[in-house]
Amino acid sequence: MPSACMRLKILLPFKVFAEKHDVLRIVAESRTGAFGLLPNRRDCAAALVPGILTYETRAEGEVCLAVDEGVLVKTGSEVLVSVRNAIGGLELGELHRAIEREFLDLDEQERSARSVLAKLEGGFIRRFAALDHE
Repeated sequence: MPSACMRLKILLPFKVFAEKHDVLRIVAESRTGAFGLLPNRRDCAAALVPGILTYETRAEGEVCLAVDEGVLVKTGSEVLVSVRNAIGGLELGELHRAIEREFLDLDEQERSARSVLAKLEGGFIRRFAALDHE
């Protein structure tokens, strides 16, 4: 008999952020848009983007969390979400602002740092190659 509920575990790099049982539905965001999971949906995996992850339980009702990029994997009634960071306990509007402030700005900083690092590496390789020819 198919399960009527799911188990949700949200993992951060350094701890378990949340572990919920009796989850009725989950809504997450990927690059192609928002998608929902119900208990009897087929197994799947999805790359998540910074956004709102919503889940519903009988005890808590609907709960919204801000999550950074990561991966969602559903196998049977188990749903694992592994993200770089997550924020809960705020109203929806505050969660959207937290995503912009915490996650999207950080991504821009990472892109800038990677660009600078690539330039440094390129310069090092050119100078090293020039030494080899001398």
